Amino acid sequence: MPNVARIFGTAVLVGWLLGAATVNAAPTDGASELQVSAAFFHAQGSDNGSLNVDLSYGYYLTPGWQLGLRQAINSTFIDDGHDFWLASTAPFINYHFRLTDIIVPYLGGFIGLVWNDRDATGTIGPQAGVKFFVHDRTFLNLGYRYEFFFNRIEAIDDNTSRGNHVFNLGIGFNWGGAPASSARP
Repeated sequence: MPNVARIFGTAVLVGWLLGAATVNAAPTDGASELQVSAAFFHAQGSDNGSLNVDLSYGYYLTPGWQLGLRQAINSTFIDDGHDFWLASTAPFINYHFRLTDIIVPYLGGFIGLVWNDRDATGTIGPQAGVKFFVHDRTFLNLGYRYEFFFNRIEAIDDNTSRGNHVFNLGIGFNWGGAPASSARP
C-alpha cells in the first residue's frame, strides 16, 4: 500500500508541476463526469484477496452539487475455496469544495442495492474524497466510502458497525456544461 500512495503522490505532484499554470478545474453547471476507480486487497499470509472496480456517471447541478449513479463490482478470491462476487448500484449526491483550481475535495452520501446471484440487500452511507485535476477536464480521484447494509430501514442502526470500508483510486473526465469564466476570484 505504501507503494500505491507514493505512485499516486508522484502523479499528483507531476500533474501539478506540469499543469499548474493552465488548469482551471472546477466543473460548471450542466457538466457531466465519468469516473473509473479500482482497489485491490490481499492480506499477507492469507488465502484470500479482493478486487473492487467502480464506474460512475455524475451530473453537476451547480459547480458544487453533483448527482450521480455508481455501479461497482467486488470479487473475492479464495484459494482452495469458492470465490464470490457482489455488485452494487447506488445513486449518490456529492458537494464539491473548490480549494484551488487543482484540489477539489467532496463530501456526499449514497443509497442503493447490493446484490449477487444469491441475495440482495440495501446499502447506505457517507462518502468523501479529493479530486486532483491534472488537466482542465481530467482528474485523479482518491475516494472513501463506508457501506452500511440493511434489509429494513429500521435495521440500519443495528448494522452501522458491520459495514465495509471502501478506499479507491481512480481517474475521471468532465465534459460539457456552461462555459467557464476566464476570470479567477
